[in-house]
Amino acid sequence: MSAIYRMLAENPVIAAVKDRDDLNEAFQSQAEGIFLLKGNICELEEILQKSRSAGKKLFVHIDLLEGIGKDYYALKYLKEKFEPDGIITTKTNLVKYSKEINLPVIQRLFMLDSLSLETGRKSIKAMEPDAVEIMPGLVFSIIRRISEIYKKPVIAGGLINDKADAFRCLDAGAMGISTSCKKLWSM
Repeated sequence: MSAIYRMLAENPVIAAVKDRDDLNEAFQSQAEGIFLLKGNICELEEILQKSRSAGKKLFVHIDLLEGIGKDYYALKYLKEKFEPDGIITTKTNLVKYSKEINLPVIQRLFMLDSLSLETGRKSIKAMEPDAVEIMPGLVFSIIRRISEIYKKPVIAGGLINDKADAFRCLDAGAMGISTSCKKLWSM
């Protein structure tokens, strides 16, 4: 069982943090996982230290992290220097590199139309990320279809603003949700 699977089994809500000012609230929330959606390489060590002290799993959205490249050596450096619990990315090459260096990876997929769905399906099958985040998370039928064909945790993210939406995502087959809505972090 993967670390991501265990984290989601404990608590399916992930605090998606876009603003550094919200980190302390995320650290104090009931959410076991945190998605760091903004930041830079200079502040990462401090954020990871605080996350570990709070007993949280921190996943860094590598596409949005400033001050570090987006290639194999950047991921290798990130893993060796900072040891995050994992990364989030939309880029299939970064999923591949993460798998090569044994760094847990969540592949973020934006579902805009049927072409996005087919491209996402092929990417998941080829890359085999540790988990998939479907955005927006309120596309329940797509969550159900992906969770049926993909045998790893599916995380719904984006536009989830109340408990009813969160439960609909979970009922549709998502194992977890990521949300920047603070009131859901202690759901």
